[in-house]
Amino acid sequence: MKLRILGCSGGIGGNLRTTSLLLDHDVLIDAGTGVGDLSLAEMCAINHVFVTHSHLDHIACLPLLIDSVGFMRDHPLVIHATKETQAILKEHIFNWEIWPDFTEIPTLHQPLLRYELIELGETVDMGGRKITPLPANHIVPAVGFWIDSGKTSLVFSGDTTTCDALWESVNRIRNLEYLIVETAFSNAEKELAVVSRHLCPSLLDEELRKLKLDPKIYITHLKPGEVELTMQEISECVKNFVPKMLQNGQIFEF
Repeated sequence: MKLRILGCSGGIGGNLRTTSLLLDHDVLIDAGTGVGDLSLAEMCAINHVFVTHSHLDHIACLPLLIDSVGFMRDHPLVIHATKETQAILKEHIFNWEIWPDFTEIPTLHQPLLRYELIELGETVDMGGRKITPLPANHIVPAVGFWIDSGKTSLVFSGDTTTCDALWESVNRIRNLEYLIVETAFSNAEKELAVVSRHLCPSLLDEELRKLKLDPKIYITHLKPGEVELTMQEISECVKNFVPKMLQNGQIFEF
């Protein structure tokens, strides 16, 4: 199983792309601006999108993806999301005002898009690739994902602040090899991190102290203009691990 990082920044500009991860060739984890770098053939091959939450940096390319390649496909794109996230997408994005409702196009019986419900702790088996929603604590309803190849596992926190339930779930994963966790703000912006339910380096340290395993840790969602500062603060704050910065284009095989 291969996971390719299409985007992992907290913003855009230059070569920065927002959150999107491509599992093998046919499954997206979030659909931020990194999706726009894929070719039409690569976009056409995507059959499933697992959405952590409804914020724009995680779904920006989802409407355009369906519009660009939907009519090239012979079956609908499936959005896997919680009940709350589905409701937000239906009300605020695919509502005929911001973008068409592709569950009705070209017909109700043969749509370009359909939804599948996901729930915390309930595993979706994608041909032996097991994807399980994990708890997260964000300003809107959100989840992370545990991706298990059967041999080893990767956890993606999505957007979250302090969340004991997340670490309780992660600590039960005995084959965990990789952990991708957000840190959106520097320590000087801790108050903003708390209000918006993100992490800063000092909060990340507090969270990682709850981790009883020893995976390779990668930091995502760094804000443009603060990348070097935030990573330096992480190196100073986090003592029990050596987190690395997640890179656009990075590939994990597990």
